[in-house]
Amino acid sequence: MANVQLEFQASAGEADPQSRPLLVLGQLHNLHRLPWAQLRGKLQPRVTEETWQSALSTLNPNPTDSCPLYLNYATVAALPSRVSRHNSPSAAQFITRLVRNCLPGGASRCIVMVCERSEVFASACALARAFPLFTHRSSASRRTEKKTVTVEFFLVGQNNGPIEVATLKCLASATEGVRLAARIVDTPCNEMNTDNFLEEIKKVGKDLGITPTIIRDEELKERGFGGIYGVGKAALHPPALAVLSHTPDGATQTIAWVGKGIVYDTGGLSIKGKTTMPGMKRDCGGAAAILGAFKATVKQGFKDNLHAVFCLAENAVGPRATRPDDIHVLYSGKTVEINNTDAEGRLILADGVAYACKDLGADIILDMATLTGAQGIATGKYHAAVLTNNEEWEKACVKAGRNCGDLVHPLVYCPELHFSEFTSAVADMKNSVADRDNTPSSCAGLFIASHIGFDWPGVWVHVDIAAPVHAGERATGYGVALLLSLFGGASEDPLLNMVSPLGCDGDSPAEDMERDSKRRRLV
Repeated sequence: MANVQLEFQASAGEADPQSRPLLVLGQLHNLHRLPWAQLRGKLQPRVTEETWQSALSTLNPNPTDSCPLYLNYATVAALPSRVSRHNSPSAAQFITRLVRNCLPGGASRCIVMVCERSEVFASACALARAFPLFTHRSSASRRTEKKTVTVEFFLVGQNNGPIEVATLKCLASATEGVRLAARIVDTPCNEMNTDNFLEEIKKVGKDLGITPTIIRDEELKERGFGGIYGVGKAALHPPALAVLSHTPDGATQTIAWVGKGIVYDTGGLSIKGKTTMPGMKRDCGGAAAILGAFKATVKQGFKDNLHAVFCLAENAVGPRATRPDDIHVLYSGKTVEINNTDAEGRLILADGVAYACKDLGADIILDMATLTGAQGIATGKYHAAVLTNNEEWEKACVKAGRNCGDLVHPLVYCPELHFSEFTSAVADMKNSVADRDNTPSSCAGLFIASHIGFDWPGVWVHVDIAAPVHAGERATGYGVALLLSLFGGASEDPLLNMVSPLGCDGDSPAEDMERDSKRRRLV
């Protein structure tokens, strides 16, 4: 799948399925609304209308089902007929599974996605997850031909007109961001070290006409970034803080996305075991998602100041490694006694959010991280955990997750009860909790928030993506779609406006201009 090019077209055209294999995908009631005239040219002469109707009558999704239409060249697959309130109406996770299992092979293939307009964005991002870019299989290196998958949407329900060119461009940008994030997370640390992650950031910056700000190695120590420096100082490739900044005219607020970019996590001197260390190349998932989302967001036009802050380090073992009992001074000025070197992500993010607050003047700070193994226990494999000081944004994150397919569920936000877990006799706080049975995922997020202050008047959102960052042994690109949806109200793109839970709906262009000039879009 690494050499697959994904193309979104208003019409995929006609072709014999023996020369261009086909997958038709949608909820069963939507598949019944797909006119044969729309499908005929993609299936004939191999499949007749009677065969198509017969296949539909045999489908019994529980939760999904599929039926071959012609050998292994054409297949129809049905998504769950209904989903629960904590799932996405698009059934995004099932889309990815069905495409992986049911899409026929071939150099040129076609997917017809049958859905409502409100589900197009989530469906496209789910399709992208089925085509990872990274592979080092020797057989793949011998294949030089490029494979193409053409995706055509057939819209049903209200507002079921043709897909606009602008929408197709937005889908291309979003899916490119999802696949970029997944590629970075899939790449092992012997290639995706801090040096190469910085090259990825520079490449995105070059594409967007933005020069990144980079603080590295001893400069981090000199400027007071004790968290990032302390975590990464033992590694061969030095730690770094990198920032990409989009500052358009007419901005009404400043937003900072802060990503955890631990390119590998051995646990440090509090070392992980042989069964828990494999897979720790994925500990940069937050930073990867923010890079993919930043690229897509700026390409589609963003009205407000947006800063992507990347906290990059390798948590390695060596003579210079941080020891338990060491005390570090973080960028916030607060002191932290280290009682667990494997609780390193919160240390680098604490520096990142403090920088966003003090140096970037952010009104909204969102940090995204593969922070705690406990997240998967708290909210499961498919839902990221959100912790925020703002109830409206908590609800918005959940709604954005349902709109885009990157599912989210809230954690308990109660610093007055939980922050005492970090009490230290010799420093402002420890970096790991005293009681691991007391909502550890919430506590880890509160540690980060404490470095901007629990009384900070802005919006702080923490998204823990430890479990949904991967499905099995493959990265999902989780987080890109969520950020595009959550902040879509400040985008110039109509599709992102539609899937955003924030901002005003239904305004006329004149009212929209007046609103933009008078008040912040997302707060």
